[in-house]
Amino acid sequence: MCGIVGLLIKKPAMREQLGELMLPMLIGMTERGPDSAGMAVFTEPVASGHKKLSLYSGEGQVGASYDWPALLARLQQGVDARAAMDTVGNHAVLTINQSPARVKAWLKHNEPIVHVLSTGSAIDLYKDVGLPADIAARYAFTQLQGTHLVGHTRMATESAVTPENAHPYTAGEDFCLVHNGSLSNPYQIRKKLEPLGIEFDGDCDTEAACRYLEWRMREGDDLEAALHQGFEAFDGFYTFLMGTADKLALVRDPFACKPAVVAETDDYVAISSEFRSLAKLPGVQHATLFEPKPEHIYSWSIHG
Repeated sequence: MCGIVGLLIKKPAMREQLGELMLPMLIGMTERGPDSAGMAVFTEPVASGHKKLSLYSGEGQVGASYDWPALLARLQQGVDARAAMDTVGNHAVLTINQSPARVKAWLKHNEPIVHVLSTGSAIDLYKDVGLPADIAARYAFTQLQGTHLVGHTRMATESAVTPENAHPYTAGEDFCLVHNGSLSNPYQIRKKLEPLGIEFDGDCDTEAACRYLEWRMREGDDLEAALHQGFEAFDGFYTFLMGTADKLALVRDPFACKPAVVAETDDYVAISSEFRSLAKLPGVQHATLFEPKPEHIYSWSIHG
């Protein structure tokens, strides 16, 4: 049992409130996921020729005391790039005029303690172990600004409680996925993808779904077409919520075993596992509320 939350702001004037509006939603899912939590927020894209990488320096005090300015200086020299870094505790968002592949290779060789959580032009990602409220305070979630976000609270059933196994999962650029449920065939999916050169970081079933969908999109599918393929590929119970640079998408398995509810107004689209996480949103009493249908694709764009 896990909790998912998603929020897409339609009204540009409200995008500065994204984190503030989201916080009661995330904390409202604590009982569904008390062991870890994460948040992917999508902002205005960085300048052309630049990319963002979300970085994590490890758990506890060792990670929290990591010397990010020293890493920035070494990295800029090592990959011959100009970069800037916003840090909070053991997380940092690096903006750099260099390819993510080159940055990842340099980090792997020179600073393997630092993990890359996400890459792209718009996505920032934070995740850690602990109660959702503690994680939200640790990384100042109320200050997050942007167009939309995807969040998750986890109750581990398939793998260990670690930051690596916390959601959201990412693959490629500007793509993330959170999951409530359990896939029964993740190793069958891995067996299909690994010969294609797709590497896995852990053993969580959710990573298999994330990497499968991103692979389909690299093969030419849009997100909706990839999800249609996923209905054939995925076996198990799932509610998936996904974010890309400009949209949110939601699907449930053919039996719709895992809960979800959507609230939509002229100002926002909000998604959660239970309505109680939506109850404090402004104007929710006038929202269009519905339970998503099984094996049906729902998507919302920041462009309307």
